[in-house]
Amino acid sequence: MKAREAAWARHDSEWRDTAEVASFWEEAGNLDPALLRFRARGDFWGVLDRLEATLLVTREYEHLVVALTVLGGRPLATFLRLPHPSGLVYDRERRVLHLASTRNPNQILALAPVAGRSTLVPVSARFYPGRTYLHDLALIGGVLHANAVGQNVVVRVEPTGGLTPAWWPRCVEVSRRPLVERNHIQLNSIAAGKSLAESFFTASTDEIGPRKPGHRDFPVDGRGVVFSGRTREPIARGLTRPHSARLHKGKLWVANSGYGEVGIVEDGRYRVVTQLPGWTRGLAFVSGVAFAGTSRVIPRFSRYAPGLELETSRCALHAVEARSGKVLGSLDWPEGNQIFAIDWAPRRAVSGLPFGARRGSDSKTSRELFYSFQLDGKAGP
Repeated sequence: MKAREAAWARHDSEWRDTAEVASFWEEAGNLDPALLRFRARGDFWGVLDRLEATLLVTREYEHLVVALTVLGGRPLATFLRLPHPSGLVYDRERRVLHLASTRNPNQILALAPVAGRSTLVPVSARFYPGRTYLHDLALIGGVLHANAVGQNVVVRVEPTGGLTPAWWPRCVEVSRRPLVERNHIQLNSIAAGKSLAESFFTASTDEIGPRKPGHRDFPVDGRGVVFSGRTREPIARGLTRPHSARLHKGKLWVANSGYGEVGIVEDGRYRVVTQLPGWTRGLAFVSGVAFAGTSRVIPRFSRYAPGLELETSRCALHAVEARSGKVLGSLDWPEGNQIFAIDWAPRRAVSGLPFGARRGSDSKTSRELFYSFQLDGKAGP
């Protein structure tokens, strides 16, 4: 009888932590607080405050989504834990954050703001096969798209939840269909235009070889490309593990990750705008400021970063003046690892995520939030 009562008590106590329930993950509440400790350099918080923005950042290997803003003159960092989050995109018209979680199975979650608090909470999640290996998310013509890296295609995320192949480069095409059995080229980012034809896409190569992009000895130096959505052919070559392609004021920006650079592709050539201390990935523009991420390099993949000093690489965000490439300020996570994606929301619309850096002090607040929240009526699917 005692054993049965003990089992009942254990069952009753399980799944009481709102962090666990919100992420479908029993370990979500066990966060090492060191992962959230940050150090600001320069005018990082001042820049963010003047822009009246909230930054949304995925740190994939730490299973963290982080929101950063300034409220009442004070920095605010909030978070949500999810399994290996990668791409994210904030729909500023519908006020919904779309977020990819790329363990097996993959998920795409939607988060919407709570009425009266502007806190983003999960409102839906859809599951996809692990072989899709979702990376970047983008809104093209108002429709959600994603890189299905494991299938060498860009997919359209249907309102019903399905994924439809929508675009692929010619180099993976056989008999007018893409090769989808495995990852061949690491087709990993989307510079979203008004249509697929007006968009651009990055990959680690445009050649199918014996070693696949996840192999530690996959040759990377100078083999990365940018594809045109219209022609499905490369318009720029010579990059090294490019990521985070973005269009800003008519310019095509890209992170040349293996050399710690962020630059612009013009007339088929890549021009460096700024050099940063780490593996560059994650890029978002707020007015004339580019927020770029840098990451440490996982030791077994050190050859992916031939242009980096691995010991001095930092897990950090950098506010960069887009016109000049000048770094205005940075935010370092000393115990951080890798950043994948960055986007932003107006501060008046989004103040952050459900959990604060000190979980013990905000557990009651988060329980009350999830117990009685109502969604902001302005947010929609």
